Amino acid sequence: MTVPAPLGITGSTGHLGGRIVRLLSAAGVEQRLVVRDPDRAPALPGCTPVQAQYDDFDAVRRAVDGLETLLMVSFSESATRLAQHKTFVDAAADAGVAHLVYTSFIGADPGSTFTLARDHSATEGFIRESGMGFTFLRDNLYADFVPMMTDADGVIRGPAGTGRVAAVAQDDIAAVAASVLTDPGAHRGATYDLTGPEALTLNEVAAVVHRVTGRPCTFHDETLEEAYASRASYGAPDWQVEAWVSTYTAIASGELAAVSPDVERVTGRAATALEELLSVPGALG
Repeated sequence: MTVPAPLGITGSTGHLGGRIVRLLSAAGVEQRLVVRDPDRAPALPGCTPVQAQYDDFDAVRRAVDGLETLLMVSFSESATRLAQHKTFVDAAADAGVAHLVYTSFIGADPGSTFTLARDHSATEGFIRESGMGFTFLRDNLYADFVPMMTDADGVIRGPAGTGRVAAVAQDDIAAVAASVLTDPGAHRGATYDLTGPEALTLNEVAAVVHRVTGRPCTFHDETLEEAYASRASYGAPDWQVEAWVSTYTAIASGELAAVSPDVERVTGRAATALEELLSVPGALG
């Protein structure tokens, strides 16, 4: 294993990026953490925070200067996220980064039902056109998010029908990312589909949540009209509501159902099943 030092890491203050940073730190890997607020960066051995706003070309270029390998965790959902991605990619390429590892989304395509997957497809295009080497980690929905899909009455509501989703644990994504980052040359040009070991309907998901927690949990298959109406009270912008609803319609369409062996292929261990994940103490908050 040859690890270019240091590795550049974004997203270290978030759930996924934080997991990746901890794994790399435990392995003794030197990291440069590109963060908006250095005070929030994980204080871990081998980690040096560097401040940069993701839409600030000059700041990003300075922050990643001299890095060979850089992890780009997709940025927070916003109406300007795609523009931020483009600026970040351009700055990394201009700084001479040789290999960019990007957390994308399963089936990223301009015609994806899930609207945010279209943004991921466009970002992959930016990276391909940049001339940098790359690895794309296409994550399915986070299995860790499942408990938050239920409302106060224990109901998962959305127009998913009998479609299936192969949700993936964030710890599994982090393990894949750490493996790729510590041996980037072996994964140059690769696209990995990161999923759980099984594809479940939301009725089955609700049954797992109920079995693990003992709390009532059911699935209500909303119509499209019900889905938009039930989310109207949040006061969210149209693009955000569309993204929320299309999460479920993507499940209904079958676009999130494929089960991939890539987690095991990269890490050498099987992907985590939903019931196993939710059975871990503290997993449900």
